Amino acid sequence: MRVIFVNRYFHPDQSATSRMVSALAFGLAKHGTDVEVIASRTRHDDPDNLLPGMEACAGVRIARLATTRFGRHTLPGRALDYLSFHVMAFFWLLSHVGRGDMVVVCTDPPLISLGCGLPVRLRGGHMVNWIMDLFPETAVELGLFRKMPFLGRLAATLRDRSIARSRLSICPTEKMADFLRTRGLPAERIKVLHHWSDAAEIHPVARDENPLRIAWGYGGKFVVGYSGNFGRAHEFTTLIDAATLLKDRTDIAFLMIGGGYKLASVEAAVRERNLTNVTFKPLQPADRIAESLGVPDLHVVSLLPHLEHCIIPSKFYGILAAGRPTLFIGSPKGGVAAVIDAHGCGVTVEIGKAGQLAETISALAAAPQRVAAMGVAARAVLEADYAYERALASWRSLFLALSGGEPLPVRPRLVEQEPS
Repeated sequence: MRVIFVNRYFHPDQSATSRMVSALAFGLAKHGTDVEVIASRTRHDDPDNLLPGMEACAGVRIARLATTRFGRHTLPGRALDYLSFHVMAFFWLLSHVGRGDMVVVCTDPPLISLGCGLPVRLRGGHMVNWIMDLFPETAVELGLFRKMPFLGRLAATLRDRSIARSRLSICPTEKMADFLRTRGLPAERIKVLHHWSDAAEIHPVARDENPLRIAWGYGGKFVVGYSGNFGRAHEFTTLIDAATLLKDRTDIAFLMIGGGYKLASVEAAVRERNLTNVTFKPLQPADRIAESLGVPDLHVVSLLPHLEHCIIPSKFYGILAAGRPTLFIGSPKGGVAAVIDAHGCGVTVEIGKAGQLAETISALAAAPQRVAAMGVAARAVLEADYAYERALASWRSLFLALSGGEPLPVRPRLVEQEPS
């Protein structure tokens, strides 16, 4: 039996789904599991830079499929990229899945499980859905099916059918799992396994010893940072309004790291208001992620309240690993807010309350001991509940149970490169 992962992006890509799948695949292979990955030949932020069609890395065989490469800039282009990956994955699975193989199908591209189910069943494999983002609900909540609501309903019906026919579906939160159960899906086929962060890869870096913070010239300033995807599910107006209220505070700076759909609008708002206290940087290389996450004293996580059941902000786990407190802008009843409240590893401010947000930032800037204590609490939460080794053990136990209690097979190591 093999474990086969299907996800559009994989190492060395640094998108959220790629980092999760890559870490799990490499961890399973390290413990002797036969692992193969189907991905595209591109990175999410660089569609023109083609990766090898076949390679082996850290014990994992990677088959990269030739797909269209229009990128993420337009919805039609993105849809064609999605469709081409669906088609290529269908035929690859139809040719390569073996009896008893566990095919873990992720949610990038959306609804990829619809095209994978048939070839996996025909070949005698078992399909496991790893639902990181709930589609089409996310698109529906964002209004993308407003003109054709029947398409959203049809997509949800087909998605539910694929879940019902799968061996198991994995959700990252209880709220997402409960939502699927309320749709009448078999409760015994839905399991919650939380996301994680690697405590060795991402670790606390002292602010005064952080070369990146020094190079970027933040010195003794109190830095409020956002790091990751500027996606449709996130809200930035409240943060920019707070930065506007604090624009005369020379001791407080705002750092925005990453890219995505909303980045251009955020940059435009900063330019229009002439906010010299806001700086933008690109995502940093993987080998500098601990330094990058260690630059801010306080990390922003944002999620629109009506998407709480659809999405989990995966950046939250990296922030915990970095030993930094979280400033959550969203629902005080949401999942991230619940962890913050239970463990004292940050603060929550509702969307639209820019004045309160500015006051909160000012208060924290004046209380370094409180900020440091929240950072210590954040790292403790990561190590206790969301550590990579803990998650890897849970996934290994899951595959052992699904395979009928037999240990997963050990195979010879391949001639390969190590992940960098």
